[in-house]
Amino acid sequence: MTGRIETGHHALIVWNDNPNRRNALTTDYYATLRDALACAAADGDVGAVILAGAGNYFSSGGDLNALATRADLPKRERAEKIEALHDVIRAIRACPAPVIAAVEGGAAGAGFALALACDIVVAAEDAQFTAAYIRAGLTPDGGLTHKLARLLPPATVLPLLLHGDSISATRLYALGAVSELTATGGTLDAARHHAHRLGHGPRATQMRIKALAHAAFDRNPDEQLDAERDAMARAQGTPEAAEGISAFLEKRQPDWGKHRK
Repeated sequence: MTGRIETGHHALIVWNDNPNRRNALTTDYYATLRDALACAAADGDVGAVILAGAGNYFSSGGDLNALATRADLPKRERAEKIEALHDVIRAIRACPAPVIAAVEGGAAGAGFALALACDIVVAAEDAQFTAAYIRAGLTPDGGLTHKLARLLPPATVLPLLLHGDSISATRLYALGAVSELTATGGTLDAARHHAHRLGHGPRATQMRIKALAHAAFDRNPDEQLDAERDAMARAQGTPEAAEGISAFLEKRQPDWGKHRK
């Protein structure tokens, strides 16, 4: 088994436990991650799902030993195997709870795509990110081109993909693609801190904000204004809004816990 789930600190931590292959992605890991995302959707006590890699490396992406056998398969079967990764990317986006990547060491290929699919990316200062598909005569998957095109300048994206060179976490942080930098070994604690804060917040409101932020990538400004109007109109009639406004006016901390179940 290359996937396992750890609970605690208002978080579900999904470990990619495949260190002998630098946490290459497997169907078992995909299944474990989908289970965790489903649990987070159903459990109001979960503040976030955290993705982490055993052995101080986030993920090397696809296993080239397995990919080397794909040429013998019909194109339809090859596409189905890629869809297994894409279903996980979609599930991360659809999960009502925020998903956090805790990137130690680095992330490569589909591992890079998996990290960027998360809502919050915490990375160690010495972590390196690589999209070296071209070195194997392959093209990116996992939504990586979509995310890179929206997060980074074109002058950075194409050399990154066409040469397959690595880019540092510090550079990605400066460009706004990484949320937080930590010292080596500190990403999990930082991710748990985010999960703890989120676990004490207004869950339904967090869900609406996540949905709005993700949809904004694909909407024009007028469509997003309409979506924000509708979401705000719904929010104003909720118990969370009543609690939050009352707490602000009464100069006290809001009690979100009673509304998270």
